[in-house]
Formats: sequence, C-alpha cells, structure tokens
Amino acid sequence: MAAKRFNDEPAYVLHRYDWSESSLILEVFTRHQGRIALVARGAKKPSSSFRPVLLPLQPLHLSFGGDAEIRNLKSAEWQGGHVMPTGEALMSGYYLNELLIRLLARDDPHPRLFDGYAATVQLLATPGHDTLQLALRAFELWLLRETGFLPALDVQTATLMPLDEAVGYVLVPESGLREAHEDDRCVLSGAQWRQLQRSLADNASFVDTLHAATQVASELKVQLRALLHYHCDVPMLKTRQMMHDLQAL
Repeated sequence: MAAKRFNDEPAYVLHRYDWSESSLILEVFTRHQGRIALVARGAKKPSSSFRPVLLPLQPLHLSFGGDAEIRNLKSAEWQGGHVMPTGEALMSGYYLNELLIRLLARDDPHPRLFDGYAATVQLLATPGHDTLQLALRAFELWLLRETGFLPALDVQTATLMPLDEAVGYVLVPESGLREAHEDDRCVLSGAQWRQLQRSLADNASFVDTLHAATQVASELKVQLRALLHYHCDVPMLKTRQMMHDLQAL
C-alpha cells in the first residue's frame, strides 16, 4: 500500500534537532495533522533549498509523506506575511513553541489553535510591549482550552455554582476556579472571568479573547503561568529560565 502523502500543508517549525551531518529532525505544528515530526534530509547542506526556509515563527507550506512516526519532508515553501520577531518578541515565540511541544500530543489536530498561533506570531512581529503581553495571554487561554486544561470560567469548579459578578475569584492549578481568600493575589471579579469565558466560545475569534484580556492581562499572567507550569510538570519552562538569565546579564 502506498505511503500517505500530504501536500501544501500550512505549518510552523517549532524546533529542530541535528539528525546527521547533513539532515535535521523537525518538530512541526500543522493545521490539519497537528504536531508531527519530519526528517529534512540534506537540510544542513549549503546548497539545500530547505536551509533558508525551515525557520521558526515563519508561515510555511510543507509537503511530506510516510507512515512512520517520523515522516519525510518533500518540499517547503515560505508564505511570507511578516518579518521574523526580534528581541523579547523572539523569546516569547520560542516560549509558545515550547508550550506546544510539551502540551500537544502528536498527530492530534487543532485547527482553531493553529489559527490562534498564527495570529499570535503575527502580533509578535508587531512592535509594542503591550501588544506582546496581550497576545501571550490570549494564546495561553486558547492553548489551555484546546488541550482541556482550562476549567469553565463562569462557574466555581468544585461546586459548579455560577460566579457572582461582584465577587473575586482565583484560578488554582490543583482545584480550578474558586472564591478568593484574603491573602490571594491577582484576583479577578466574577464579571471579568465570565467575560473571558464568553471570549473563548466556539463562535468567538482570537480578537475577542484579546479584547477580553486587555483589562486583566497582569492578573492573568500570574495565574495562567502557574497553571501552565503545573500541567507541563516543571517549576519553570526552559525559555522562561533563559529570559530570566538574559535579564540578569
């Protein structure tokens, strides 16, 4: 039976590993096949057409085939659209890629999340610290929702009681959304949590989530970061540690 072949698949390179003196193994996020592994034979050769194309945070169309766990890359074309992010935005892009590698299972498609990732990468290439932080918070929400790690944000997780719009609540990794205590930091009101829930509905757009996060980005950063680290089973992600080390220098 002939091996499956996929053509012109929208994709982004998440990470690349040396496989031999001339070839690479790629971790790739595709729109219709999910996260997959590809071997790019000869990609390290100076004459390879892959060499200038297989870069992170760049929109690509890939053709690949094979039935093994690691499939063979046949062709790669850059789709243009924006320049490579730099500085803090570049590190933030690597942070997103690390999250996808840690939290997405192989061969598990998430086309809506792919579109959210593409929108986030586009925003990372746009100068502005506020834009960058909003984009990260919105993508973190989308990723947690798509992977099933985000509880409903309009009810208390333990009791399923609706949130009181005027009461403060916090998102706790071990137990979900609960009413805030006196010593809790980064509290959001029930009205704010419910607005975030509406912005994550199936018929909502990534822009809707950006708007919902605008007034609560600082509070969300702490709570979502704790939830992500909990489900990644690490005290700190490698990219976050690298950013801290660079800031210390």
